[in-house]
Amino acid sequence: MNTSNPNRRDFIKGAGTIAAASTLPLSIVEMAFADPAQSFTFAHISDAHIQHIRGAEFVRNWDRGLIRAVAETNLLQPKPDFVVFGGDLAQLGMKEELDHGAEMLSRLDYPVYPVLGEHDYYLDLGEYWSQLFKREHYYSWDHKGVHFVVLNSILTTDEWTHERWPTARQRMLEMAGLDNPNGSPFMVGEKQRQWLAADLDKVPKDTPVVVFSHSPIQKIYKGWNFWTDDAEEVQALLHPFTTATVVYGHVHQIQYNQIGNISFHAVMATAWPWPYPQAYAQAESQLPKLTVPMNRADPFFERDATGWQFVDLKSGRVSMEYNLYSNTNRTVAYNPETGQPEDSVYQAAGGRIAPQIHY
Repeated sequence: MNTSNPNRRDFIKGAGTIAAASTLPLSIVEMAFADPAQSFTFAHISDAHIQHIRGAEFVRNWDRGLIRAVAETNLLQPKPDFVVFGGDLAQLGMKEELDHGAEMLSRLDYPVYPVLGEHDYYLDLGEYWSQLFKREHYYSWDHKGVHFVVLNSILTTDEWTHERWPTARQRMLEMAGLDNPNGSPFMVGEKQRQWLAADLDKVPKDTPVVVFSHSPIQKIYKGWNFWTDDAEEVQALLHPFTTATVVYGHVHQIQYNQIGNISFHAVMATAWPWPYPQAYAQAESQLPKLTVPMNRADPFFERDATGWQFVDLKSGRVSMEYNLYSNTNRTVAYNPETGQPEDSVYQAAGGRIAPQIHY
């Protein structure tokens, strides 16, 4: 098995003029097998939230986040086989935003596999997104012994989508709001679950399966739509496989979990970090105890809680090394002795970062 791991020093050496303390979240994922010829890497970028202001003006911070992520990805060594963009390219689903974001992604030197986010979807229900990327809302492919699946996990009820709001723009604004009682929890939906069942039925059960979704395929915090209503039904389709991994965006923060054979890993955003809501302690949740009790992002530093990640996937298990804005590394890796991902740096109470209270 190939056990070579990309590290920060190698990354900076290959990046040349990129600043040593990178502040953007991208992931390099290594697939390693007994046959070295089968090993490969891919990169993951997510949640750019490109926001149109007027004319040719866009929110500069979000632009710069995606531009830099693309530049760093093009400098990666080894070169990834492809890039996944994890959703929410746009902020309000506007053609101007999607075009502007897609233009930046077009500068990647690799094939791009996009995932739909709710900010891309709820203005026109993903119609322009599909035209732009020439993709269905959910699809799958095989690459060097691994089966990859992209799900549209941000659907909701027909009544909420088609009947409740007077205009498409109002629907988009309601779904875009955080902690909005008018919002609606996400789902994959019966039609897509039937497609997934048929798709996975053709895959040998010892094949590593990697699922990319935007919302987590688990129930974390309903008030913020960190929640997928039919998560258990989707998980049931993955349970027959020896190894399954779900990689998701949307939450803009480090999360990890293990449910049966399924490992869950979140990625951070290129736009901004979300806080860890204090209500996690009271909300129905399947996550391990939070290891960073952060009340919110640092209001004096817009990149607090952002960072880039190196991700190894060996024997179907993810080991994700986060390089945080403070230039400290944090690794979440699968521990075969406990059967779940664990935070190797901050798991002990004495090693946890104190809550931010200076604001």
